[in-house]
Amino acid sequence: MKYAYTGGILLDGSEEMEPRTGLVVKTDGEKIAAIEPEGGDLAGYEMIDLAGQYLMPGLINMHVHLPANGKPKKKQQDNVKMVKLMTSNGLMKAVLRKMCEGYARTQLMSGVTTIRTMGGVLDCDSAIRDRIDAGEIVGPRILAANMAVSVPGGHMAGSLAYEAHSADEARDYVAKIAAEKPDIIKLMITGGVLDAKKKGEPGELKMPPEYVKAACDEAHRHGLKVAAHVESPEGVRVALENGVDTIEHGAKPDEAILALFKERGACQIATLSPALPYALFDRAVSGVSEMEQYNGAVVFEGIVECARACLKAGIPVGLGTDTGCPYITHYDMWREVNYFHKYCGVSNAFALSTATKKNAELAGLGDRLGTLEPGKCADMIVTAKNPLEDLTALREVAMVIARGKPIRAPKVKKMPQVEAELDKFI
Repeated sequence: MKYAYTGGILLDGSEEMEPRTGLVVKTDGEKIAAIEPEGGDLAGYEMIDLAGQYLMPGLINMHVHLPANGKPKKKQQDNVKMVKLMTSNGLMKAVLRKMCEGYARTQLMSGVTTIRTMGGVLDCDSAIRDRIDAGEIVGPRILAANMAVSVPGGHMAGSLAYEAHSADEARDYVAKIAAEKPDIIKLMITGGVLDAKKKGEPGELKMPPEYVKAACDEAHRHGLKVAAHVESPEGVRVALENGVDTIEHGAKPDEAILALFKERGACQIATLSPALPYALFDRAVSGVSEMEQYNGAVVFEGIVECARACLKAGIPVGLGTDTGCPYITHYDMWREVNYFHKYCGVSNAFALSTATKKNAELAGLGDRLGTLEPGKCADMIVTAKNPLEDLTALREVAMVIARGKPIRAPKVKKMPQVEAELDKFI
């Protein structure tokens, strides 16, 4: 497993990255052994000629739900009923795990070499993580949250999240999840777009502050950071005041909220992908009501404004797709990168660096992943065209290198209807 990648154009993942030629990337096992000028000794290495293609770090998707694939449905699914069915017996649990393993593999084959799961069924996510780490199946690196913690009537309550009825119960659920050895704890603090009962009220605060504090204190006691689903300014404030480390999604912040971000050393994980269909699709296509479209626009604009304000204030912003929501697939992280450029006004280089270097840092893996450097993990992708000129170059990946193993011409099964609708917003 010693490879020498020659003839490529390197994009190193840094914010100032520029195409670099005349270099050989040597990998030894799972690591990048060296990056050297061409013409040196390659004895002992299997040569892979990239023939002028672009080599860069693998993408990192900071917000994924493995149990769903993003296929749009004609009517809203009863998630509680579906999860009860999928966990009703050993056979159904095996089917669930197999399905999630397939979706994780799709992420990898699309160029995403690391994912951060933000709410799954039971301990399925960490079990898949462990199987991938053991080499039993092929997939991306996984930072797993397993089940989240919500409240009665809260976001994903009873399906991908436990229902806490008190601060003590919230603490107990965190302890229960921590016993499964996850990498992070997820809280559902506010409602979502489809949880809202009236116009203008997406992201209604659901979890009381004392629940949030109890959950965060317990998670931190176990050495685990806390991520929180939040889609309103009030929710962001409550989350940050009570110990949350990463704001998933976000909402328009004021100066007090920005000060809380800095005080807590917290960050935003922007997810423009899931709100876009609700906000911008023709309702004849999305199938949502006028109220849901209005609320979707509030959430979409709130995420964009949060990202813009955080970046301006020097607060870190990461990227994730929230895969599993309607029209948000396991192969479209490239769209999130493109939306970040298009709607938040950052350069192509900054957007790509965010999806690689910055996401690695925010995931706590910056010493191992995110840039092309000797000593770092050989998690890389190859594209035919230059994403610094056009981010749609990330749409088709010519090669994925995962833990040092090259996967040539990776394939994913796509949904033509989803592709056609989303392509209108490239």
